[in-house]
Amino acid sequence: MSNQSQPAAGTSSRLVIDPITRIEGHLKIEVEIVDGVVADAWSSGTLFRGIETILKNRNPEDAWLFTQRLCGVCTYVHGASSVKCVEDAISLNIPGNARIVRNLLMGGQYIHDHIVHFYHLHALDWVDVVSALSADPTATEDLANTLSPNAPLMDFAGTQTKLQNLVNSGQLGPFSQGYWGHQAYTFSPEENLLFTTHYLFALREQVKAAKMHAIFGAKNPHLQSIRVGGITCDHDINPTRINEFKIYLSELRHFVDTIYKPDVVYLANKYAASWSNIGSFNNYLAFGEFPLGDTPEAGLFFPGGVIHNKNLGNVEPVDLGLVSEHVHRSWYEGSLDRHPANGETIPAYTGYNTGSEYSWLKAPRYNGEPMEVGPLARVLIAFANNQSQIVSLVDDFLHDTGLTPGDLHSTLGRVAARMIETKTIADEMSSWVDQLVLSGETYVEPFIPNSASGVGTGEAPRGALGHWINIQNEKIDNYQMVVPSTWNLGPRCNSGKRGPVEESLIGTPVIDPEKPVELLRIIHSFDPCLACAVHVIDRTTGQQYTVTIID
Repeated sequence: MSNQSQPAAGTSSRLVIDPITRIEGHLKIEVEIVDGVVADAWSSGTLFRGIETILKNRNPEDAWLFTQRLCGVCTYVHGASSVKCVEDAISLNIPGNARIVRNLLMGGQYIHDHIVHFYHLHALDWVDVVSALSADPTATEDLANTLSPNAPLMDFAGTQTKLQNLVNSGQLGPFSQGYWGHQAYTFSPEENLLFTTHYLFALREQVKAAKMHAIFGAKNPHLQSIRVGGITCDHDINPTRINEFKIYLSELRHFVDTIYKPDVVYLANKYAASWSNIGSFNNYLAFGEFPLGDTPEAGLFFPGGVIHNKNLGNVEPVDLGLVSEHVHRSWYEGSLDRHPANGETIPAYTGYNTGSEYSWLKAPRYNGEPMEVGPLARVLIAFANNQSQIVSLVDDFLHDTGLTPGDLHSTLGRVAARMIETKTIADEMSSWVDQLVLSGETYVEPFIPNSASGVGTGEAPRGALGHWINIQNEKIDNYQMVVPSTWNLGPRCNSGKRGPVEESLIGTPVIDPEKPVELLRIIHSFDPCLACAVHVIDRTTGQQYTVTIID
């Protein structure tokens, strides 16, 4: 998983983690450690994405089918942005029922992603699983009752038995790369047993979010009910299906209230002393998500905005004209930054070299500056804009942990932000589903003109997402996507500024370079998903492949 070069004069060394596990896709992180602290960092996406090339000369109405398959984790978000960019190009407003169903599908995506991230992709950075084998199950049950008396009863002794069987078998599966015994872990055996049991319980709970997707989206992953012009699941907008959706939503809200939220608060309290000031970044960007009405003037439930230098007192509106992508340090032809509407995706692999080109990711910038996107950006922007639900939950979290708003600019801040917006969205979805109109309109027939251009922006669970389309002769002439993990994990830009993940690693103390759990805590807090950022090339031969799709 990692390798370390020999230190120079005993003070400086290079550490490479390749691949980063417990993420989607292929990510390589290299850091320079000087006197036990990260002094420099490089983030490299190691596979090439070719979807934009595949889309050229295709029917704009078909783009969402291809883009949605960028990833099996964000199963809906690219389809949503794709239909929105075409609808923007042809100036089409969708009916109210279509807007509400799309909000419910996106909300289900958030709930699913955030639960899976906290428990199954990130928890092992904080939880020593094997330590749970020495826990007292009765004491763990007492802790659980104190933490959340309304949570479901759980078999902590049964969890210990399952863990012991895994250890005895030598086939530890997802726990095989745990840094057991590392001094950066602070949980007691009972706390580790509690969180490990919740890890297993959450595996069952996340399925309910997928089932909600199936009700209005036909299946999960890769939903089937959206189209340019609206949705096609009008037959599912009936009392039986709506009630089924509400049941799953209610059960997930109970899980969030009684397990997820208390767990995040508890973890933050245990790690606040050391992790409320590590892994920070300065700038934040959100495009906004969840339209509240059938026209843009109605606004968004999660507002868009830009924050510079952690200044919550000055949230600027987003100007899409200021978005650009840099390729100076990436494996693409050209050296100039381009707006996505005029972007190019022409691969030019030159070999991995941190002194020049070192990533398949481009480097998105806003007015020349790198921007962190994702839950923390959304929560801070909503908090600064006095969005009532977010303000209430942020205030509760700060009260329960003794932290300050400034402490949110951190690794723990990202963990908290995911929980805060999960509860916010889950609660709000209960009112959205009641707004569905039986037998209401769900679709408007689109008309594709000879030429047009448009953009579809929104918020994937991992952050700001934009699709840009140019239509010529009623076909796709150019299609570009700027995705969350490109914003967060992109390399240096033309002016040499590090990307958000690279910058957030600077200054991090690393106790044991052979077990760099500190670095993984920061990297995983961004929830990297490289599948939609990069795709296929043969690294051994350098050969590129032509993909032919037969209609």
